[in-house]
Amino acid sequence: MTDVTSGKSARRPHHWRRDLIELAALFTAVVVADTIAKTVVRGAEGPFMLVFSAIALIATAAFHTWWERRHSHAPPVAHTGGGTTPPPARSEDAGTDGPAEPVATVLWRMRTTVRDTPGSLAALCTALARHDVDILTLQTHPLAEGTVDEFLLRAPATVEAGHLTREIAAAGGSGTWIERADAHDLVDTPTRLLGLATRTALDAAELPLALRQLLGRCTIHSLPAVSLSGRPTGETAPVEGVLEETVMRLRDPNGGAITIERPYLPFTPTEFARARALVELDARLGPRMPRGQDVLTLPEGSEITVRRADQRDVVAARAMHDRCSARTLGLRYHGPVGDADRYLNHLLSPRFGRTLTAQSSSGRLVALGHLLWDGDETEVALMVEDAWQRRGIGSELLGRLVAMAVEAGCESVYAVTQSSNTGMVAAMRALNLPLDYQIEEGTLVITARLAAARPANRPAYGEVPSGSPRQGRH
Repeated sequence: MTDVTSGKSARRPHHWRRDLIELAALFTAVVVADTIAKTVVRGAEGPFMLVFSAIALIATAAFHTWWERRHSHAPPVAHTGGGTTPPPARSEDAGTDGPAEPVATVLWRMRTTVRDTPGSLAALCTALARHDVDILTLQTHPLAEGTVDEFLLRAPATVEAGHLTREIAAAGGSGTWIERADAHDLVDTPTRLLGLATRTALDAAELPLALRQLLGRCTIHSLPAVSLSGRPTGETAPVEGVLEETVMRLRDPNGGAITIERPYLPFTPTEFARARALVELDARLGPRMPRGQDVLTLPEGSEITVRRADQRDVVAARAMHDRCSARTLGLRYHGPVGDADRYLNHLLSPRFGRTLTAQSSSGRLVALGHLLWDGDETEVALMVEDAWQRRGIGSELLGRLVAMAVEAGCESVYAVTQSSNTGMVAAMRALNLPLDYQIEEGTLVITARLAAARPANRPAYGEVPSGSPRQGRH
């Protein structure tokens, strides 16, 4: 916030010595005038003295004018803040000679509801200023009654969140919510919205991630209109969407509904309008996906192409299912082999995650890798055709999927398999990440913690991984 100098601090100091000097000058002028008058009246040289006095006054006025013009172009004294330049600090007020040590600060995101009346925002700003809290950004979310004000604050590290909440409540704020922020929150809202819209426009799979970054910590569920068995699920939403406190429902362009939940903080109409605009953009652009691809050379010399896949690859994926053994399908889908084809539309939909495929030089799909958004969690799954197993293809796809998860800000990924699936277990261990194992009735759940992962160690799709088979880009 801009520092404002108050009228009290800007007032010039008033000294009694100046009054005495001005009074003495007045008396002196009276005496000189009286002497000149007596000389002019009584002396013979009176007219000459008047002429000499006039010349002296003209010369003095000319010198004064020249002096003022010369110094009027001098650069102003630099100072911070507004208003009149404050007087320099006295030596006893300055303390030590060196500059003051910087005060440690932290960033906070705070949201509070105030009455929509003049002066309500000023009361909040005054309460924050009393504790040397700087307001970096401010957003207002109008409501039917009142206004939600969202601040990005820089506060001294000694000021605790609970203390700020109490001060805001005393200043008229209600329903106050506060959490730590970081440097990414310094981007202004219009720039951030344009960035999210660009990501959504380039890749349909980015919509759930863009919504999560737009709305903060929330749970997003994409509910299809038709179940895997082909029956209607009844999941739908009006074209304009529905907003209910901590839940919003939007119509999915692919059919069904997108449900967003944020129990800890109600949504505002402004946030609802922004989320609906992103979904409408996705609907207008239709199916889209980055078409880049990488050509990898396997150790035995065969070449495969790794690329993104979507629902346009359903036919080729079903043909790969036909070439896979019942054991391979059972390890992947954990259910009746005959139901495997029903999952493909769901798995290849960009609404539910991202899919990578490995393609042979003849154009056949020989492997599929999925990164699936599962509410607050993220699942990874692999399937490699029998004839192409044990060649490092699954590990290559898994590394790229984990890099995508890291890029998307996921905290962990998990894989559901069977304890006998040694290939999947080996691929997870090859990630060199902390792993958690949980076994229930023969089902093994392996969770990889991504906090220790670095994007440089595992490339995102389209980047060259270190230590991998030789690679070229098309």
